[in-house]
Amino acid sequence: MSTHFVKFRSNALSCNGEFYVHLVDKNLPPMFTQGNPYYKRPAKTIILLHGYSGDCTDWLYNSAAADFSLKYNLNVVMPSGGVDFYLDKEATGHRYCEFIGKDLIQYLRDTFNIAQKKEDTYIGGLSMGGFGALHTGLTYPDTFEGIMALSSALIIYGLKDMKPKMADPVMANYAYYVNAFGDLQKAEKTSSNPEVLYKRNKKKGIRNPKIYMACGSEDFLLEPNHRFRDFLKKQDADFIYCEGPGVHDWNFWTPHAYEGIEYLLNN
Repeated sequence: MSTHFVKFRSNALSCNGEFYVHLVDKNLPPMFTQGNPYYKRPAKTIILLHGYSGDCTDWLYNSAAADFSLKYNLNVVMPSGGVDFYLDKEATGHRYCEFIGKDLIQYLRDTFNIAQKKEDTYIGGLSMGGFGALHTGLTYPDTFEGIMALSSALIIYGLKDMKPKMADPVMANYAYYVNAFGDLQKAEKTSSNPEVLYKRNKKKGIRNPKIYMACGSEDFLLEPNHRFRDFLKKQDADFIYCEGPGVHDWNFWTPHAYEGIEYLLNN
């Protein structure tokens, strides 16, 4: 495995985008691959999205991303995605969904010859990145075979209840949410909502990516994750939802990332 930090020109951002990547070594000694069924097929690729206030180093330093790469014969791509929930906005340079789902994918294909086919390409994330993985994966269903969403920040359901004079928000103020999602009274019915994207693809006869979801039973985002889980059930979606003891931290995310990757690769 080799690790690289890359900056490249993104049309969606009108500036350089950046990412770290663990690339699979095609010449590993047999002692590293013998008996491992994941090395009986070509390497696959997963893009891992960070949470709110994070960057491309989050998965690199806090998770077992290097082990994901070696164990599963997997190129692991970790981009920086800002703080705007990986959405596309009208303002120039603020199209983060397009940055991930189009510019980054094309760069990986052209430069590293990876992520060439849908069946070899996955996207995942945690918290804001879990939302971003769902939204980006469903925006580009012909690019991603599967989605891993951990403790997803599905705040889309609560936006209509926010008020301009919110009292001392812990994470972000009212103006932030308006900047990210637009009219908060209408956001739930727009393409910012993964539910809208899922139903739109289904109506068009487009196969949605399979989905792995997980959330800790003590996580403050549990209720909206239950709501999206129930939506997927009603849609008879190809998905699995996992829940267990845990809060909003790496102690929960790391083991469920292993579980999620295995689910995506084997189902």
